[in-house]
Amino acid sequence: MADEAVAERAAEPASHDPQKPQGSRSPEAPPRGGERGGERGGDRGDGQAQGEAEAHDGPEAGDDEAAERAKERERAADRIKDLTRDPLAEEDGEDGPTDLAAAARARRAGRKLLTSGRDFTSFDRSRIGHAHIGDINVSLDARRSGVAMRGGPVPEEELRRLRRAHVEPAGYVRLRRALESRRLLVLGGAPGTGRTCTALALLDEVTRDGAGGGGRVRRFDPHQGEGVRGLVGEVNGGEGGEGGERRGTGYLLELALDRPGTLPPDEMDLDQLASTLAEGDAYAVVVVSVGSAANPLLAGRYGMVCPPAPSQELVTVRLRERLEEARDHEALERAARIAEDPEVIEAVGLDDLRPAEAELLASLLAEHLLGSLTREELLAGCRGIAAVQAHEWFAGVDRALAAAPSSGDGRTPVRSATAALFHPVAFRIALAVLGGGSHSAVSAAAHLLTWELSVQSDPDSTPSRPLFCDDPESDRALSRARSDNGAIDVAGTEVTGQLIFYRGSALPAAVLAEIWDRHFPVRAPVVRWLRLLADDPRPQVSVRAAVAAGELSVRDFEYGFGELVRPLAEASSPRRRVFAATALDQVAGHASHRKAVRKVVDDWSRYGTASLRWTAAMTLGHGRAADSVDAALDALARIGVRDQGRQLAVASLNVVRLLTLPECATVLRRLGQWAEHRREEYQDLALVTIVRLATTGVDEVLDDEPGTPLGDRGDWPLLLALAVTRPELTGTLADLLWTALNTARSRDVAFDALEALLRSASRGERGEGSERGERGEGRKGGDDRMRPGLAALLPALTSDEHDRQQLEWLLRRMMRDQDRPLTTEQASALWRLAVPARQRRSDEEESHG
Repeated sequence: MADEAVAERAAEPASHDPQKPQGSRSPEAPPRGGERGGERGGDRGDGQAQGEAEAHDGPEAGDDEAAERAKERERAADRIKDLTRDPLAEEDGEDGPTDLAAAARARRAGRKLLTSGRDFTSFDRSRIGHAHIGDINVSLDARRSGVAMRGGPVPEEELRRLRRAHVEPAGYVRLRRALESRRLLVLGGAPGTGRTCTALALLDEVTRDGAGGGGRVRRFDPHQGEGVRGLVGEVNGGEGGEGGERRGTGYLLELALDRPGTLPPDEMDLDQLASTLAEGDAYAVVVVSVGSAANPLLAGRYGMVCPPAPSQELVTVRLRERLEEARDHEALERAARIAEDPEVIEAVGLDDLRPAEAELLASLLAEHLLGSLTREELLAGCRGIAAVQAHEWFAGVDRALAAAPSSGDGRTPVRSATAALFHPVAFRIALAVLGGGSHSAVSAAAHLLTWELSVQSDPDSTPSRPLFCDDPESDRALSRARSDNGAIDVAGTEVTGQLIFYRGSALPAAVLAEIWDRHFPVRAPVVRWLRLLADDPRPQVSVRAAVAAGELSVRDFEYGFGELVRPLAEASSPRRRVFAATALDQVAGHASHRKAVRKVVDDWSRYGTASLRWTAAMTLGHGRAADSVDAALDALARIGVRDQGRQLAVASLNVVRLLTLPECATVLRRLGQWAEHRREEYQDLALVTIVRLATTGVDEVLDDEPGTPLGDRGDWPLLLALAVTRPELTGTLADLLWTALNTARSRDVAFDALEALLRSASRGERGEGSERGERGEGRKGGDDRMRPGLAALLPALTSDEHDRQQLEWLLRRMMRDQDRPLTTEQASALWRLAVPARQRRSDEEESHG
């Protein structure tokens, strides 16, 4: 057949033309197929059976039986069409498909966030406030903002050590000039970032020439007086009247503004303190934690933010100190090389180190170089740094509530601002679960968790929270987080939005381990919160939460399974069942729990309720919930054929997901066996899976990151991607698709699927014309990239004249499509891909002969 034949025939009328060659049909009905080697003929030969019936019973009986058979075929075709729809969209209705691609991306991101191979139980938590590794004993606890140090002079020895070891942060000179000119500086920063050391360094510099009889630099205990007002009295001489002896002194005051009921000083109090300091030739630095309460102070004339010191310089300075003590002056370069070792960097898992953390890392490196620590002990110590940070964040958060004052009647305790107290905690947990997602999603989830924590802590009171006191900068500073612009999945497409991450890959898992292992009362509100997230329609929320639920279940499988997995696996909502399946698969990713998960999934597939079987099918599709691919296929077939194929749709979806595994050939072999099975349920499972394979995109089912053969073709239809990446399977893929195209009950949806494949190469927009519709991602230029898939598949699919007639019919139908007509050039190009030049010449010779 000439290349232009398709275009010429497209102009023919739709009605049957008596001049057409025998066997040619109108564009409304594709030609029926014959037998291909080894193929069953279940729905074929209907015309022959009809003729025999008419000859035996007469015209009227034959017409009735033919009409009944036609109705039966129509019902069977409608059933196949229904089964090829998205089984996850049941709750949304026929026209509400879920975004499988976004769910797959969210799952990959969640696994990458939490599955890092760290063993947090290896760190000695018996004294979590200190790191005891070998002979190293370094305090890592930053003082909690609610617990101030005792007042008194700072020893000169401590100041000398500070001058030797302090690393100036960016903008340090600007901070010193502000203190010199104003006498008073309100210095804001997150706990543990070195803000107190910077404050002491500033005071040491500006008072170095002062008289200061009672100590040049003094700490002021805010519990001695009323904060700033109490410091005014201290500068004036206090109760002992030592004002003259305190001239030229520098004062350090640390305010705890996050305690319930604590109010920040107003501008008049600060002005009075500055005036008093000037009169006494003194200086003061007031240290506050960044947050909504401190914002007015930091925005005022005395306020400035203290940036953290650079991590690398901190480690270098601490290393130099340690190695000088050991008199090993050549070890510094070796230590620097070890610090840059990727395995050490991954074990630390923090983008930047705080002063105490830098001191610990330097101690670990020095001890390793001196032979006191093995490499395994070095890595174990590095892994413990993030665990200590997580412990510091959560230890004793609600201690102030437990010691709250009573009300006037002496009986009813007063608990105010519980939500404000718990919000930073909730934000850290939400960031551990949803990190890498949008800032708005993390913030919304944090507010939900704040409510749950507040209610759990004080069930008799309704939590309240100011509506305009959130501060994104404070949230990031208090949680060691960073934000960046990135892609967010919205309604099946990607848009640019603000994403938020922890500043370190070790922190998410450390936070989850801390709250789950050391704070048992927190489990109940966290479980309720995760169940709320399971209902969120955004995959970036629900799927990431499911991955986190799986990681929590690994730490206590009995509790996690009983409170999270099993209840949601039996839910009526498909979204909740997907949550349970994702969590189970995450548990199966740990060798210690894999056997238990496989036993649970096998029991559900055999004896479970309909909901549990559905959840089991979704878990099996990930490929880790069965001993082998064959075992997974056995379980999926068992689920799919039961109860007249009630759950055949979800079973077929997960068979397709298994095709992304290396054992793809095993899956295709089983599909061929099901297609030839005597039971119609198995045949339908094969047919629906084949059609779904042709309409599913790689990005909807792939777990691999880009960089793999399939991962680099995320926007391809899976069938075409397999034909290119696994060329040895092309013949099997073509045979399976041919079976669906030539079986009466699957013919219509199979041709629709084939049309979607052809359009993916002609217009570069996968899914156009299919049930799923356009995904909205505009894969322009897809023709150049996807045509190799069609070039591999179509010749194997059109190996004889009848197959080529079917393709010709489909191309003519696509050219006559009023909404999206295929051009002559596009149709000719597709024809050339399907029919090699040698075959086209042979067809031309036969037609002329």
